[in-house]
Amino acid sequence: MSIFLKVFVIMVFIFLYSPIAVMVLFSFNESKSLGVFTNFSLKWYEKILANPHVWSGLYNSLWVAAVVTVVSIILGLMMALVVTRYNFSGRSILESIILIPIIIPEIAEALSLMVMYIFLNIPMGPMTVIIGHIAFDISYVTVVMRARMIGYDKSVEEAARTLGANEFQTFIRITLPMLYPAILASGLLAFTLSFDDLIKTLFTTGPGFRTLPLIIWSSAARGGVSPELNSLSSFALSISFLFAIFRLRAEKGAGR
Repeated sequence: MSIFLKVFVIMVFIFLYSPIAVMVLFSFNESKSLGVFTNFSLKWYEKILANPHVWSGLYNSLWVAAVVTVVSIILGLMMALVVTRYNFSGRSILESIILIPIIIPEIAEALSLMVMYIFLNIPMGPMTVIIGHIAFDISYVTVVMRARMIGYDKSVEEAARTLGANEFQTFIRITLPMLYPAILASGLLAFTLSFDDLIKTLFTTGPGFRTLPLIIWSSAARGGVSPELNSLSSFALSISFLFAIFRLRAEKGAGR
């Protein structure tokens, strides 16, 4: 890699991540100034942690993401098994359909979900948010699972069948343990995507149900950028960052 290319890559990363670093830095600023850092302080974090709406939004984000993750893993695993184990007409079409939620703009998918709910007269609330998140999380889970299934040695499953294990026993005792790294990686990916999602949640939620990203968005819309909003965003960022680290470790395990 040439020196020019290295410098260019470094500049791109600085451009992308310096605003996040500045936001985190000023979340510890004692004063309300967003241009001058005075003294280190945790008072803005103390303020948001004393806010019951923040805890309510965090709770909603966590339990919605947990439900979405479990359902997406089950459905994504089933979908990955279908497209890797069975040959049938329309298989290529199904594989293309799986990629649609990843390819199309999120705003278009969120709007289509809202239109569908209105057309079917489905009341907006937690369940519509969960369905909307599952609709695009399944694709990511399937892609990760499929990559793992293509790469592992199937002769172990064949040996288990030869020794008398039926399909269910082989799946539970052989297939699932071999897929564990992919299950963990795809699950953490699904959880992070659901926990961080704003657009689909905004279009599919009902009155009175708000997740942490919605609280951050509404706070920014009402009062603009503030130290309290910086601390709230940094708090949400830290949670996502932890799950991202776990996901990267799981993905390394899936690639072995």
